[in-house]
Amino acid sequence: MPRRLFLRLLATLLAGSWLAGCASPHYLQLNPQRSADVPVTGSGQAITVIAVDRRDSEVIGTRTGSAMSTATITVNAHELVPQLQREAERAVRDMGFRPTTERAEGRPSLTLTLDHLGYERGQSRPVVDEARLEAVFIAEARNGGNTYTGTYTSRRTQTYAVRPDRDTNTRMVNDLLSDGLDRAFRDPELGRLLAR
Repeated sequence: MPRRLFLRLLATLLAGSWLAGCASPHYLQLNPQRSADVPVTGSGQAITVIAVDRRDSEVIGTRTGSAMSTATITVNAHELVPQLQREAERAVRDMGFRPTTERAEGRPSLTLTLDHLGYERGQSRPVVDEARLEAVFIAEARNGGNTYTGTYTSRRTQTYAVRPDRDTNTRMVNDLLSDGLDRAFRDPELGRLLAR
């Protein structure tokens, strides 16, 4: 094989593998954690705590910003919900209550729902691109005939010159969800209603 033809084939293979790497999907394994202090309103009462994922799709966006792209970014509900459940229980425990997953007639309850998680490409400028992330949590506290529902939205805009890799995307989405958990459990009305 002539050297020129060999080099051309090699260049084509390298370019193809590079493009395939850029177009590869990202599956993010997340571990969001609340860091904010919570209001202490409980005195050991049992509270039913349930975490729910109510997103329309497990695909939160694409790395290229194009809806037709194969470079999808996915967060699987069956992996995320246990993490949200753990954090919701920890928050309720820190509020002074005793969390349980068992439902009981007349027992106060708290349901934490991930309603939306999105990753979009923002404005493009010379040399710099932008990723826009958004998460929406809904927390519903019930006690007796009373209900309190709070909606908590976190947004993050990240500029970059090199498209984020999976570790960077994992860190950004973790930070986004952690901020959402902080916003939800800082809300004094949740603990106030549960303590009635």
